[in-house]
Amino acid sequence: MDYAVLRDDMVDSLEHDTKAVIETPAVAAALRAVPRHTFIDEGHRAYLDKAFEHRGTRVLAPSTVARLLEALSPTAGDDVLIVGAGVGYTAAVTAEIVGARHVHAIDIQRGLVLEARSNLAEAGYRDVLVDRQDGGDGLPPYAPYDRILVEAAAVEAPAALHAQLDADGRLVYPRGTVDQTLVAVTPGGDRQFGPTSFDPLLVDGEQASAVERNRTVREDRERAERAARSRSGWEQDWIDWDGPR
Repeated sequence: MDYAVLRDDMVDSLEHDTKAVIETPAVAAALRAVPRHTFIDEGHRAYLDKAFEHRGTRVLAPSTVARLLEALSPTAGDDVLIVGAGVGYTAAVTAEIVGARHVHAIDIQRGLVLEARSNLAEAGYRDVLVDRQDGGDGLPPYAPYDRILVEAAAVEAPAALHAQLDADGRLVYPRGTVDQTLVAVTPGGDRQFGPTSFDPLLVDGEQASAVERNRTVREDRERAERAARSRSGWEQDWIDWDGPR
């Protein structure tokens, strides 16, 4: 099977007037170069313009990746942070534009971090750095970044990410909860790139791979205790509030 032909057909469809999500030659060339089938075990179906579910995460459709990179507008040599590494496909496409050593990607799920590293190495992008981090914290050791891309929705981008952005940099993320808009934050003001739909940005303890959602467990226990304490009656006298739980 000639995957290069399938990639060309995929990109041609994204450039066509019916979709028109690719505007710049650099994005088109990057999508034509990256072997998407290495990142998605779907054979020729990897080059359909559709998203796939994998390990509790959504592998973005090629048209969505194209929209993100057009909004991000990276150029050769830019240092880029990608929040939400997933299987590594977006990082690989970005690496084709800026250079693999300039791409840093983080994900909250350790299993995805390991898989992204493996996929990127197999596809020829071994120099992309992938680390397990809370997306809201960013990756301070390699800051500042010329470009930051967040592949998860938030009402506002975390302050830590703003702090790690170069003064002339650009931060792209889906803004909102139910109704989301792809937004690029730049020194000249915010620019909107139309409606979109992403899963919410998670913090540690909320990821699908977490052993236990500790915050929820703690909050439920405290809520139950407050409700019990607010009651009155003889049955409250023998409850050992400070005993083992």
